[in-house]
Amino acid sequence: MTQNSTPNVLFIMADQMKSSILRMYSEIGIETPTLERLADEGVRFEHAITPHPLCVPARTSVMTGRYPHSTGCRRNETLMPENEQHAFRIWKDNGFTTGLIGKNHAFVEQSDLDLFDVRCEVSHVGLPKDNRYKGANVGNTGMEWVVPEADINAGHEDRAALRKSGQSPRIAYKISDNPEKNFGTSVIATQTEAFLEKYAAGDFAATDSGEPDPFALWVSFPDPHEPYEVPRRYADMFPPEDVVMPPQRTDEYTDGTAPERNRLLAKVLRQTDDSEEHRRGIVSVYQAMTRFVDDGIGRVLDKLEELGLRENTIIVFTADHGDFGGEHGMAVKGGVFYDALVRVPLIVSWPAGGVPQGVSDDSMTNTIDILPTLLELQGLASFDGIGTGWARGGEHEDTVLSEAETRRMQGRPLPTVTSANARHAAFSEYGAGGPLVTMDILDDLPKPLGYETLIHTLWAREAEGRRKMVRTKEWKYVTDPMARGATLGSGSDGGPGDVDELYDLTKDPWELKNVAHLPENAGVISEMRSLLAGWMIDTEDPSPIEMPDSVGSTVL
Repeated sequence: MTQNSTPNVLFIMADQMKSSILRMYSEIGIETPTLERLADEGVRFEHAITPHPLCVPARTSVMTGRYPHSTGCRRNETLMPENEQHAFRIWKDNGFTTGLIGKNHAFVEQSDLDLFDVRCEVSHVGLPKDNRYKGANVGNTGMEWVVPEADINAGHEDRAALRKSGQSPRIAYKISDNPEKNFGTSVIATQTEAFLEKYAAGDFAATDSGEPDPFALWVSFPDPHEPYEVPRRYADMFPPEDVVMPPQRTDEYTDGTAPERNRLLAKVLRQTDDSEEHRRGIVSVYQAMTRFVDDGIGRVLDKLEELGLRENTIIVFTADHGDFGGEHGMAVKGGVFYDALVRVPLIVSWPAGGVPQGVSDDSMTNTIDILPTLLELQGLASFDGIGTGWARGGEHEDTVLSEAETRRMQGRPLPTVTSANARHAAFSEYGAGGPLVTMDILDDLPKPLGYETLIHTLWAREAEGRRKMVRTKEWKYVTDPMARGATLGSGSDGGPGDVDELYDLTKDPWELKNVAHLPENAGVISEMRSLLAGWMIDTEDPSPIEMPDSVGSTVL
């Protein structure tokens, strides 16, 4: 088929996939042939950090290139504001055929939903049934489901039940004999194949010149997010007895160094009372779900190549945030900043566009850098002198977005993929200024504690405090300005309060020892606080301030 000059975008996102579940990132990771193939055809970022380890804040930040404290999307209940500048508004305004297939959990305003030529939403427990679950919108746009809706819903009944009961006091999982084609991962792959076929056949809008409009497609897999369920074929690939469990420290939350919110989460989720078999079973199913997603992505990439679309398509793969997956003795996620939750895979591939192949970039990056990178590669914007579009004097040459629009984004183009300089630090945040959630809140909740406790306390834990994290390759520092003054003995359970966290990632890559209290680390903390202060100042304006175009006022 005829290729349009502006490259397409295939943006693939997994939900809750930590980087260390992949062999290419960790010695305990699994083989993922498709993602390894994609990395061989592009740039893999070793230290990609999510701006927020929670679904909505992470996703809206990726789509806007802005941190949650700027978008206002600090909780799963505060979705994309109306009229916000974001990826699909930019692409739609520039004539792209736009699509979303899979989990949304970002857009809810009708004016945003109308930007999608194709929108087919499915999430962890099937098709949206009503609009009470924000960010899961009923009904399709532009395409009907290839797999019958009744089959999709039937294929998710067991997952929905897992949220109510399970084989463990903590977290449940299931190995299923239901038809594989009805699982969300397969449904999304099938639907994406159909989208690409329709696009290649010219079924979507074409430009006046007769060339097809470029497409921007978000393929959003809801897995390997819990509820943990996987077809038996995939479970058989990862026997529990073969799982390499992450290192543990039994007294991590009892030796007086872990902040109260970390201890609270551990009390809810840590699987100390569960059998070794069950703990390994959860990790093995998480591994199997990851491999299932990898195979689904493989189907999409194969179809892209079969239809002759690969050469002119930029492919990005990432995840919104991670999952404990056995790290720190837990599964699922919570409002803390261990690498299991904030460090995600990130791959950018476009060989025909000059993006290097088979390269690993070990600088610090953030997923809010994805949108600026794509716009730079597509020639739609230029940032800080990167590329050819920037002219001195504050104007862009041959680009669509104005200087004010690019300044609105707080992310910047990724190094190696573009000519941008590498960054030394990456940042993440959590909380909306709400009151701190203390250990005594657990006293009145039903026992045993576990997944239902996690969900019951979610709204309060999402909102509590204003936690900030800065990570370099060597150190990670976490602090909460609202908890300033907390000490090692101020927690409501007699343990430490919301003390700072500092991890020496060179000596302790699994973050098992908080060393913020050690006097010899005072200089490191001072440096990390300086990095945080600089980041907070750099990103303090929700909207860019108009800049003068001359040194002084015009002389009449």
